[in-house]
Amino acid sequence: MKIGMVGLGKMGANMSRRLIGKGHDVVGFDLGAQARAAVASFGAETASSLEELAAKLPAPRVAWVMVPAGKPTEETVMSLGQYFEAGDLVIDGGNSNYKEAVPYATRLSERNVHFIDAGTSGGIWGLENGYCIMVGGTPEAVAIAEPIFLALAPEGGYSHVGPVGAGHFVKMVHNGIEYGLMEAYAEGFEIMSKADEFDLDLHEIASIWRYGSVVRSWLLELAELALRPEAGFDGIEPFVVDSGEGRWTLEAALERDVPVPVIAASLFRRFESREKNSYGLRLLAALRNEFGGHAVVRSGDKAPS
Repeated sequence: MKIGMVGLGKMGANMSRRLIGKGHDVVGFDLGAQARAAVASFGAETASSLEELAAKLPAPRVAWVMVPAGKPTEETVMSLGQYFEAGDLVIDGGNSNYKEAVPYATRLSERNVHFIDAGTSGGIWGLENGYCIMVGGTPEAVAIAEPIFLALAPEGGYSHVGPVGAGHFVKMVHNGIEYGLMEAYAEGFEIMSKADEFDLDLHEIASIWRYGSVVRSWLLELAELALRPEAGFDGIEPFVVDSGEGRWTLEAALERDVPVPVIAASLFRRFESREKNSYGLRLLAALRNEFGGHAVVRSGDKAPS
C-alpha cells in the first residue's frame, strides 16, 4: 500500500521507516528539506508540497498527519481535503484534542473525503517495538487503512475503538494514566533519594524491580535507563512540561463527574515543577525523554516558557 506521511519528526520519520520495512510505500512531506532528505535516505519518496504529495498517491489516497496539535493540524488536514477527492482518507495521528475530530470529519465530508483519528503510542521506541494504535472512524474508512495500522502495530496492538473522536479520546485517557504512573514512580524514588541512612543505589533498585516485582513495567525499564551512571541524570533540571493530554483528561472527568484524584494531582505536580527542585521531578523529566524523546532542561539551559 502507498501512503503519504505528513510531518517527518521523531514519530513521523520512524513510522515511515517501519512501514517501508513492512513492504509499504511512503511519500513523505515536511516543511524542512533536511527531514525530507532523511526519509529519502531509507527509501521514502518525497514531496515538496501537499499538492505534490496528493498527486503522487494512487486512489483512494491515504495521508497520515503527524504535526503538532491545534492550528498546524487543522491547517494540514483541511489543506489535504482540498487536494483529495471523494473516497480518499486523511488520518490524524497526533496528540489532538478529541473534540476537534468530529468538526474535521464534518468539513472533509463536504468533499466526501474520509477522516480517521488514530491515537498513536510508542514514542521513539515504536520503530523497533511497534506502535499501539487506537482508531476512531467509520468501518468503511478504517477498512481502507487497516493494512497500515496492522503494519505499524505489534501483534494485538491495534483496535478500531469507536466512531470519529474515539481514537483520540482513548489516547487522551491513556496519557492521563501515564501521568499518574510516572508520578508514582517519581515520588517513590524521591523518598528513597532522601533515605541517607541507607545510601541506596537507586539505579540498582530500578534494575532489580524489573524482574519479578509487582511494579515492573516498561516505564520502570526506562527509569533504569535514565538512572544509569552514564545517562547524565544529575544534569537534568526538574522542569516537566505538560503537552495537553493530562489537562484534557481532567476536563473529560469533570464533564462526566468522575473523580480522578491521582491524574489531577500528577498534572498539578507538573505545574509545581516550574517552581522547585526535587529528585522526583527530575525523574519525571528524564522519563518523558526516555520514552518520547521529549526535550529535557539541563543545568544551564533556559527553561521553555
